[in-house]
Amino acid sequence: MKYDIVVVGGGHAGCEASLASARIGYKTLLITSNIHNIADMPCNPSIGGSAKGIVVREIDALGGEMGINTDKSLLQIKMLNVKKGPGVRSLRAQADKTKYPLEMIKTLQETKNLTILEDQVSDLIVEEATIKGVKTEKNNIIKSKKVILTTGTYLNSSILVAHSSKKEGPHGEKTSLKLSKSLKENGLELIRLKTGTPPRVDKNSIDFTKMKEETGDNYFLTFSNFYDAKYDLEKQMPCYLTYTNEKTHKIILDNLDKCALYSGLIKGVGPRYCPSIEDKIVKFKDKERHQIFIEPQRQDGIDYYVGGFSTTMPHEIQEKLLKTMDGLENVKILHYGYAIEYDAVNPTELNFSLETKKIKGLYLAGQINGTSGYEEAAAQGLIAGINASLSLSGKEPLILKRNEAYIGVLIDDLINKGITEPYRLLTSRAEFRLLLRHDNAIYRLTEIGKKVGLINEEKYKIYKKKIKKIKELINLIETSSFTKKELNEYYNNKINITSKTKAIDLLKRPEVEIKDILNLLNKKYDEEISSFVEISIKYKGYIEKTEKEVEKLLKLENKKIPKDIDYNKVTNIATEARQKFEVVRPETIGQASRISGVNPSDITMLLVYLKKEYPYE
Repeated sequence: MKYDIVVVGGGHAGCEASLASARIGYKTLLITSNIHNIADMPCNPSIGGSAKGIVVREIDALGGEMGINTDKSLLQIKMLNVKKGPGVRSLRAQADKTKYPLEMIKTLQETKNLTILEDQVSDLIVEEATIKGVKTEKNNIIKSKKVILTTGTYLNSSILVAHSSKKEGPHGEKTSLKLSKSLKENGLELIRLKTGTPPRVDKNSIDFTKMKEETGDNYFLTFSNFYDAKYDLEKQMPCYLTYTNEKTHKIILDNLDKCALYSGLIKGVGPRYCPSIEDKIVKFKDKERHQIFIEPQRQDGIDYYVGGFSTTMPHEIQEKLLKTMDGLENVKILHYGYAIEYDAVNPTELNFSLETKKIKGLYLAGQINGTSGYEEAAAQGLIAGINASLSLSGKEPLILKRNEAYIGVLIDDLINKGITEPYRLLTSRAEFRLLLRHDNAIYRLTEIGKKVGLINEEKYKIYKKKIKKIKELINLIETSSFTKKELNEYYNNKINITSKTKAIDLLKRPEVEIKDILNLLNKKYDEEISSFVEISIKYKGYIEKTEKEVEKLLKLENKKIPKDIDYNKVTNIATEARQKFEVVRPETIGQASRISGVNPSDITMLLVYLKKEYPYE
């Protein structure tokens, strides 16, 4: 068998990678050990959340599938941080755990240039530090020009509960031992990580009346930047909120020696921002209670997800713990919580294209790079699929900057800083988050998606139409004004208006909303368009200030570092900085300045050296 691109693994990264390369026009093979686990949600069937929701919008704006697929399979959707600034607002949806993968499998099967093979990759075929293909457990030798590994948590994985450890992946499936060995033999540095999942419980055993109901928003929302919502607002499924208490905490503290995490069985490092319930109780002893979310997993199912309750306690202890909480006194557990430990590759082994530095043509995406979360995985898969395709076309890779996308922040962080625990994207990681908003993803990235070949004409026309409407509305506001009488009548003299006022000046007032301007003008515009214009006008000063900061960053990004530089010859820099430079091999001064452990003084001495030794570069 021979293909242009082979994608290994059918998780969220693998789906985006294979769809991207196939849609761009390359013959693509997606290899997965079980077709029924494609686009699986082994943990919470939710998409989005703080920062992550914006990533899904970015994936969609570039021509990826996650946003559209989520919109097809919604159980509930809401906008987070509505009362906070526009730079931190993000969508979060509860997706149907059955429908989401079925819709994705259907899309994959209907995509031209894409073939799916059930098998497991056992070895990489590498010649002269260049990928040539893969070997599989079923003795298939598949030749390809590019390989994208998106193996998730299956590399040398172990399922851990209490004092027991089993060599298997999620769902009890076979782990990928040979591929992990192959990566090591080819010189890639592996690290050991851990993640976990909570119990699933029977909804018929839950007393929801004792919990706080959490509903979806009562207005239409979509992850898609291009298409309207198609769900029934009234049929969104609620989630519920309960809490741990003193009894819960005592049982955990009395039984710490019985859980895998504190018994010494687990060696891998877990995610700081998604700790197990044992970790929460030990590390936050001052907290009297912790939030626990009870969330539906599918439209017609009885299994509910116990969010915030990841655990490796023995099964009988898990039951005791759950029954201490309001509404769960008679709960029946359908699936017990567990931890999974797995191999990942240190992301400092990668270039910004997500191609490995040591093996040409080999790309890595998703949890194999040390990230956590479906959204981070999908974003990397999309970029890896795009860049493998661009490389085959002889084009420069797509490298998104930190001011262009959260995806750019994600990849930049991974490569510059490496990881010591599973990486989770947060709004606080983005220094230019006012530029990286939910509402402007389409305007930041659609042209790029069109250029790489993933935005079709239908989507592009929708995008251009939105641009036209925005310009029209901005022009209307800039050229309109209202008399003192008009405004006093509209506001019933409740705000201080002393003279004729321009619409744009009125909108800049904190108590005035764009809906007021449109009412005064007797005009109607889509909520999406009017909201974007309102943010653009109200936050203009802050946006311009941020853009000036970006200009400074870009100057550093434009200052290239020669590839043949010998950092041992750079005098007066810290030993740690020298070591980090050697490992990361930064391409620009901007990248060098963001490496963990590098100080401003190190950058100054590096600039002095470059000016002296490379005066014409």
